[in-house]
Amino acid sequence: MVHGRPGREVVALHSMWEHPRLITAGLTSMPLALLVVDQLLIPSIRLGPLMVGAPALAAVFCPPLGVVAVIAITIPCVVLAAAGNLNLGTANFWVQLTALMLICAGAVGASWIRERREDELARTRAVAEVTQRVLLKPLPPSIGDLSLASVYLAANEDAAVGGDLYAVADVGGRVRILIGDAHGKGLAAVETASYVLSAFRRSVRRRGPLHAMVTDLEEDFREDLRDATAAQPDTSSASLALEEFVTAVVLEVPEKGDGLTFMINFGHPPPLLIDHGQVTVLAPRSCAPPLGLGDLDGAFPHVETVDFPPGATLLLYTDGVIEARNRAGDFYPLANRLPGWARLAPEALLSAIHSDLRRYVGRGLSDDVTMVALHRTRPA
Repeated sequence: MVHGRPGREVVALHSMWEHPRLITAGLTSMPLALLVVDQLLIPSIRLGPLMVGAPALAAVFCPPLGVVAVIAITIPCVVLAAAGNLNLGTANFWVQLTALMLICAGAVGASWIRERREDELARTRAVAEVTQRVLLKPLPPSIGDLSLASVYLAANEDAAVGGDLYAVADVGGRVRILIGDAHGKGLAAVETASYVLSAFRRSVRRRGPLHAMVTDLEEDFREDLRDATAAQPDTSSASLALEEFVTAVVLEVPEKGDGLTFMINFGHPPPLLIDHGQVTVLAPRSCAPPLGLGDLDGAFPHVETVDFPPGATLLLYTDGVIEARNRAGDFYPLANRLPGWARLAPEALLSAIHSDLRRYVGRGLSDDVTMVALHRTRPA
């Protein structure tokens, strides 16, 4: 699985935060430096009041013990500066010292609260990352003649998981691939995505034909929604069976050779086929209703036959890719970008799209982005 990398500025800031002792040392040297400069300046210019900035900055960057160390240096420096300026014992000095003590006490408390919240955020992110690994299991790098890669980017980077989903299953000579996008946002979308993935894994284990598998997938998914409603009638889960659905594409690809590849589209953006530098949109002749809404139509899902020759690459994606906009409001032209990357292996292809998408948008993503790439190797 390919993940987005933070920018250089974020990496540099993270590295700095990993060395709190260096930050503490720098802030403890601040009042010492101000004390030396203060003694060299003319009497009308005094730098003692600036020393209170050291504890205030320490509250932002240092752990509580580091703040205490900065305070232990700052207070003597303030006293020495006042003595050197013949202000020691004056009413103004005692006002400044009282203000400094209040700032120091607040700095220690603020640092302690910040450190607790950082620990809570770290634990939350760890849980989110485990949840992502459980829901979106890493794809094998290859199955038979197929090379595979995936990328998942949550719009909320702190959450690390969202409503997009994908899964791959080997069913004995053929590979079934699911990519989908749960309707809605937040925890409700994550919950919906988990039900689809669970239903997909159960349905593929039955090893029936593709049309039977997707029928089971629809029924199992809706049954899970009904169970969630019955189990939690007074929570947000109660609305899932009535409001939640998932657009998806299911593919069945032979592991070896160039046998028939089958596709069922449940109202999802169509896959793109990259072959000999040309990009073909695998638009379905007809779409089935999104998963969860099959009872509204009643029609049997239409199985499409698509061409996936040796040497070609299939790209599956969610609408977060093609609906990403630049600052001018233009959508990301995915199909137009792909010919320039036609020769790339799946993982390199997804990395190129990811980097280009970030540059195109120029800011944070507004929707989850998920892509799966499959390449069929040419026979030796």
